[in-house]
Amino acid sequence: MTKRRIGGARSVAVAAAGMLLAGCGSAGTKTGDGTDPKPSESVRQAGETAEPDPEESRKPEDPKGSKDPEESGKPGALPSAYEFTPDPAKVPKTAAQARKLTRNAALGEPDWTAGMVRATPYESGGTWPVLADSCVWSRTALPDGVLDRFTRRLDIPAEGGKGRVQGAVTVTVHRTEAGADREIKDTVQESFRCPAQELGGGQRLSGLMSLQFDQKDVRNADASLFEAGKYTGPESGGTQDYVWSKSRIGPVTTAVSVKGAKGYQNADLLRIAAEGGAKVLYRVELELK
Repeated sequence: MTKRRIGGARSVAVAAAGMLLAGCGSAGTKTGDGTDPKPSESVRQAGETAEPDPEESRKPEDPKGSKDPEESGKPGALPSAYEFTPDPAKVPKTAAQARKLTRNAALGEPDWTAGMVRATPYESGGTWPVLADSCVWSRTALPDGVLDRFTRRLDIPAEGGKGRVQGAVTVTVHRTEAGADREIKDTVQESFRCPAQELGGGQRLSGLMSLQFDQKDVRNADASLFEAGKYTGPESGGTQDYVWSKSRIGPVTTAVSVKGAKGYQNADLLRIAAEGGAKVLYRVELELK
């Protein structure tokens, strides 16, 4: 692993951190009676803003830029650390319970960002991806430590001279938190072991750079990582940008990938990934609270 490559990974991760860790957009999840549930930190970081405090406008400015010690306790304020704890009674213990969570949490056609439609295939689950020494991906049965893994694929159709953007969101439920944490750590190592990967069907990733964020910088999950590279495949219109993030809340991991297309900048993909990542984390919290 060269020094240049480490520096490149860090620069890409730093550029994306504000969007992927803070999220963007609005979670927009409703309860059955049409009202919003109590906002979690994930949805706050997905774009919710607090009502302005009239007292704040009357406070003198601090020339040193120090913050009010009570500021972090105000509605809508971002926490200094992620503090959500899953309700043990809501954590899946069986495969059936896990399947219910993954399908409720995974984003559907109206849930991610405007203009997205179902891809083909739309849903898949019950298998585990394996990256061989040859850097070719294949699928196998779920390991004993995994209760369920479920994926939905949503695309932004080609129009207005732009190509088709391909998005996917995956939710995985492990039997233990340690198993989910190991998935995060293994994922980081995969990009260093295989900076070029074959996805099958003529799809290929290259120049992959992956970095796990320092926990003190993560505000909407127990752990998060970011990966970026290039994508080529059938009808891709050449080499395109590719971004991917993975996060963990307790024994549940979420992953969001976005494959670029003609007419889209890397910043566009980061915005799409950040919006999807924040929303799916919020939905996981709803399932576990």
